[in-house]
Amino acid sequence: MISRVTADFESPELAHMAVKRLRESVEYVYSAKMMYHRIGKNQARTSRSSAFSLIPAYYNSHSNYLTDVISSPVSEDISVSRRRNRTTTACIVCGSAAVDNVISVLNAMGGSNIRFAQ
Repeated sequence: MISRVTADFESPELAHMAVKRLRESVEYVYSAKMMYHRIGKNQARTSRSSAFSLIPAYYNSHSNYLTDVISSPVSEDISVSRRRNRTTTACIVCGSAAVDNVISVLNAMGGSNIRFAQ
């Protein structure tokens, strides 16, 4: 019997390492693929926006605060890292005898929301 196991990962690199480990160490793995999720609208919007910082400028003993807001454009390294760290789903097709081993490897490699169907 053939089963399909899917797991979500925080980044494509983690999913790639998990798929590589499955292909090397678990028998009866017939197919292992990764599905990259699109960049969300919020992440794309963040790369074109400004970052706001709230800086406390004055504090007295009566718990009165005077603050200042500083606006700066989002740096390129932050927007690139947000694009790179998008979630990825790994989909593994394997034999029924290997489902437990596949789930344990995915769990050990950082997979979350692990599901399987026969």
